[in-house]
Amino acid sequence: MSNLASEQKWNWWPLLPLYPYGKKRTIFRELVPNQIWSFEQLQGIYYVAVPVRLLVVRVKNELMIINPLPPTDELLRDINVLQEKIGPVKTIVLPTASGLEHKIGLPALARAFPNSKIWVCPGQWSFPIQLPLDWLGIPSKRTNILLADGFPYSDYCDWLSLGPIDIGLGRFQEISCFHKPSKSLLVTDALVGIEETPPELFNLDPTPILFHSREKGSEELIDTPNARRKGWLRLVLFASYLRPEKLKIPKIKEILGNSFKQNLRNKRAHFGIYPFSWQEGWELSAKKLVGKKSPLIQIAPVIERLVFPRAKKAFICWLNKIESLQGISWLISAHYSGKVRFTNNDVKVLKNKIDKSNWAKNAEDSAFLSWVDRKLLKIGIVPEDSLEKYSD
Repeated sequence: MSNLASEQKWNWWPLLPLYPYGKKRTIFRELVPNQIWSFEQLQGIYYVAVPVRLLVVRVKNELMIINPLPPTDELLRDINVLQEKIGPVKTIVLPTASGLEHKIGLPALARAFPNSKIWVCPGQWSFPIQLPLDWLGIPSKRTNILLADGFPYSDYCDWLSLGPIDIGLGRFQEISCFHKPSKSLLVTDALVGIEETPPELFNLDPTPILFHSREKGSEELIDTPNARRKGWLRLVLFASYLRPEKLKIPKIKEILGNSFKQNLRNKRAHFGIYPFSWQEGWELSAKKLVGKKSPLIQIAPVIERLVFPRAKKAFICWLNKIESLQGISWLISAHYSGKVRFTNNDVKVLKNKIDKSNWAKNAEDSAFLSWVDRKLLKIGIVPEDSLEKYSD
């Protein structure tokens, strides 16, 4: 095994078995000069993979990590470069109560930086059994609870809570950070910016987008700019709606008939097994979710339809707080695009759009998510009134 491949290993992947499993390639880049850095990895199911992002933020001559990810040797090596340049990692923040993709890396990250303080969003929960923090690998002796114990670096950062919102098994709550020196709002899941161009991370391995660029399993994975764009738009639809309107599942006979063809008998091509059939009009659906010249800022449709349909007021309240921030210039999310232009006027436009929208919509691409929501309501997993108390 090459040295780089060894540095990308993540041995704890069975705890949350998401693609690319035990190998986590990481892209390290500077988002705001000398202020904020991004560490991006791919994450998904059945090649439906999108970027997920850990942020390292400069506060004075110290570093704060927000939105943990699996700390491979490759990722830690690049953070050490920043430590040598700026100063030590003194703080690690898990700003979400429900984001498993960020919880799973926190214990190992805490061990990698034993002198750091840990801050977590209130209402942490585990399934199927509620376990204490120490049992989850989070060291309680150096762990603080956001809100209850205050906030880290409150002179340099404003912290804004979205929720809590009761989602049955636990709660949805996210505490975003407005980093004043960089004028950047740092969020986890609440908002994303999505662009038409495939993310840079796929340059390391374009297999997921090439896999989904095909019409049937008998086609080989051929790498062209058009195939990359086509596959990326389909991944966006998958990740946004789980089962978009223009996606059909072929009959088993048709799926198997296109499988195991010559040159496709390998794991990379899943042996030609491709249980999807895209119908005419799918690209029009995808273009509603992506920005052509710059990323389109939005609530991720899965979050909008399954978490917020009974809690629009909480989201509007959160946006009101953001709109009041002085000098806000950027949005940096843990998913999809990195730094996206985001001003007070952009917040106002987004807020008006959301306020006028029908969050309980059932038609077209949201139909499957609406069906899931109704099922969860029917069996009592999700309550009718999901909004808990929150501060204005």
